[in-house]
Order: sequence, then C-alpha cells, then structure tokens
Amino acid sequence: MTTIAESSLDRLTALDPAFARMVAATTRHLRAVPELTEREKVFLCVVADVCQPSLGLPFEAHVRAGLAAGVSVVDIHTLLRFVSYDTGYPAAAAGFERLVELEEALGLPRPEGPLPAEDLLVPGPSPMPASAQAQLAELDPHFAEYFSLQSRMRADAGFAGLSERERAFATMSVDVHYQTLGETFAIHVGRALRAGASPDDVRAVLRFNAQFGATRAWQGWKALNPLLAG
Repeated sequence: MTTIAESSLDRLTALDPAFARMVAATTRHLRAVPELTEREKVFLCVVADVCQPSLGLPFEAHVRAGLAAGVSVVDIHTLLRFVSYDTGYPAAAAGFERLVELEEALGLPRPEGPLPAEDLLVPGPSPMPASAQAQLAELDPHFAEYFSLQSRMRADAGFAGLSERERAFATMSVDVHYQTLGETFAIHVGRALRAGASPDDVRAVLRFNAQFGATRAWQGWKALNPLLAG
C-alpha cells in the first residue's frame, strides 16, 4: 500500500514537482515498515487526516488506497465512529461529511451500521481501567461521567469490525497527533500489547506516523520508549 496513489502523485506534481518528489521518497521509505498490515496503514492514514485535518487530496488518496486494499467504507465509517471522542466529535463529523462525498462520487452504497444499544447511551459502569476512572473522578465528577458515557458507547458491538489491535493503534495515533502523551497514551500502548502486538509492532505505529509530523513523532518516541522499557 502506498500512502499516495499514482494518480494523486500526478496531481501533486502539477501543484509542485519538487514537493511531489519529496512525497514519493517518503512513501518509498514507509513501505519498509513491515510490522503493520495494509489495513492498519490505511486506518492510520485516515486517523491522521481527521486529526490534522487534511480532508482534501490526502483523505481521498487514502480512502481510494483503502478500497484498493480491501478496506470497505463500512470499515472506515466504523473507524471514524470509534475515534470520535478522542479526535473530538466536530473533527469526526467533518471526516464523515467528506467520506460521504467520496461515496457519492465513487458510486458506493451508503453503509447502514447498527445503532448503539439504548442502555449504553447513558453513563454507567465503564470498561475503562479502574485507575483511570479514579483519576477522572478526582478531576471532576461530571467529566468522569462523560468519559463513562464515551467508553460505554465505544464498547458497543457495533465496533466489532475493528480488532483490539486496530483500535489500540488508532487511539495511539490520536495521542501522537494531539500530543496527549501522558496517561491516555500509556493506556493505549498497554491495550496494544494486551491485544498481542509486539513492542516492534507498537514502534511501527510511530515510525509510520512520522510522515504526519516528524516533530510530533519525536515527542511520541520520548513517551513510548520508557513505556516499552518498563
């Protein structure tokens, strides 16, 4: 999988030939990250597009690359719903708006996923680690309830199309893009390891994400290496 398809590279060349060559060189280097699946690479690209935001040519190229690699629009819809409370709902809404435009342009059917169960649309017992719940309660009770609501909705069966490893990599990436590299990053790295990802698999997420901001990835490495060494 390339992060920029050949047709997109032609469009970049029309904008600025030197920049297009830089993108091509970056893409070639990213192909050398073998620990991630093609599907995971697509997901990381889409998450980056929503966080940046970069919903024009990059988002279109990544969605098209995903479709070519067997990632369905249902998968991308599920991914956007899953990361929505990490990215923020307005950012996710902009991603959905752009995705629907592409679906219409490509003649793809609009997916209809299952609706969340009613009992998960209110605060209640949370699947979050008890230590995280305690920290949130100390900060503010209402904010803790908000996190409870979000975690309950995200634990719904409607997200079953994403593996635990894919979920962890996606949320790790949001942390890198937004530089939330404290408690949440540690939780998401731990989730990836519990899902069976090796330390090298986890490192590959940061290697791949360097294309979306090398200085942000630099700070990510400073947070990740101590976690893997502990």
